[in-house]
Amino acid sequence: MSERTKTRHTSTTPGTGYGRVPTESMRAIVESSGRRRSFWQQLALIGPAFVAGAWQFGPGNLTTAVQAGSGYQYTLIWVIVVSTILMIFLTDMSVRLGIKSPVSLIASIKDHLGKPVGVLAGIGVFLITLMFSVGNAVGSGLGLSMLFGGAPIMWTVICTIAVASLLLFRNVYRVIEKVLIVIVAAMAVAFVLSAFLANPDWADAAAGLIPTAPDGAWLLIVALVGTNFSVNAAFYTSYGTKERGRTEEQYRDVTIVDTIPGIVAPGVMTSLVIIVAAAVLGSTGEAATTIVALAGIFEPLAGPVGSTLFALGFFGAAFSSMIANATAGGTMLSDGLGRGASSGSKTAKIVSGTILAFGVAVALIFQQAPVQLIVIAQALTVLVAPLLAVLIIVMANRRSLMGEMRNRWWQNLIGVIGLVSVVALSIRLVLSLLGG
Repeated sequence: MSERTKTRHTSTTPGTGYGRVPTESMRAIVESSGRRRSFWQQLALIGPAFVAGAWQFGPGNLTTAVQAGSGYQYTLIWVIVVSTILMIFLTDMSVRLGIKSPVSLIASIKDHLGKPVGVLAGIGVFLITLMFSVGNAVGSGLGLSMLFGGAPIMWTVICTIAVASLLLFRNVYRVIEKVLIVIVAAMAVAFVLSAFLANPDWADAAAGLIPTAPDGAWLLIVALVGTNFSVNAAFYTSYGTKERGRTEEQYRDVTIVDTIPGIVAPGVMTSLVIIVAAAVLGSTGEAATTIVALAGIFEPLAGPVGSTLFALGFFGAAFSSMIANATAGGTMLSDGLGRGASSGSKTAKIVSGTILAFGVAVALIFQQAPVQLIVIAQALTVLVAPLLAVLIIVMANRRSLMGEMRNRWWQNLIGVIGLVSVVALSIRLVLSLLGG
């Protein structure tokens, strides 16, 4: 009898052993599935998706939502609903990539698809963050100017310096995560209350779920998708997931307490802003094109305090998005250049500073039409988004990387629908810019 015949692999656990699931792995799976996390343990899983949500709900989001409601009443609510659904699926793919990849997402892209593709991904995210930085810089200055007076650009510079100082913290991701969760929660409460105080026509709001594209609304639709189906924010979620050390056993709870609510929250807030703007300003039939006009959505609800409430919300949206945007752009370009995937690396901090400086520079140059500048900057983000969406979908289907957590057919279907939507909007935007 040969040695191979004599050698037998034994196991005391059914379904384990040679060629099957290792005994220790099976035991770990059984033990983890048998443990129920407490309420507080589940709350501790909140984080990465809410950071992505804070990045989504910036001044560009708030501005385009008010313009949608004031200019087209409830007809564009469907854009937010569709974008939110697509965003949930893409963010879920990114979360699974963060769990399964032994290294960062861009490093994994380099390993599986080649170094040039990884570098291109890092540059792509960086370009998107440059566009977002414009809206964040302009928005923070406008918000504080309404609150305290003075030139908006002065407050833009002050906010930029404040964010740059915050990014110098050693454990910057954990600090930023906590700040953003608090800001998003406060804004959510404010916008829910304001929606009910506005006493909108809920039947007309429900009719807004039916897709329509009013004449002259395409640039606004592109901008709404660019802010709400934020592919770059979804891409960055894998980094937050990796930084927090999420495991496969935690995936279900992470989905329930972080991924879904973290992405739904900004979608709900954006829809409520459209509803409030439609109820308060929609009767004019003209889109709000100045910061004073934007602030008008709260004046009928809270009198003189209304403008203050809007300014606080506008500043909160800008400041939270400014932090997340600079951090994400710095981290991922640093990773793309092979200089480290941590937000605390020297290269990441330098790039983050560059992003902040770009936003201030553009705000300085184009001070005359800040609201329209925000809308155009948000719309331009969809030009790079298709590349990032393709990479997320492709990587989430790599059997050698994802194993049992790779995409199912229905997840791929939703992902492809999102990709086609972004590509179509990119083409539409290019044709609009060219006058076609």
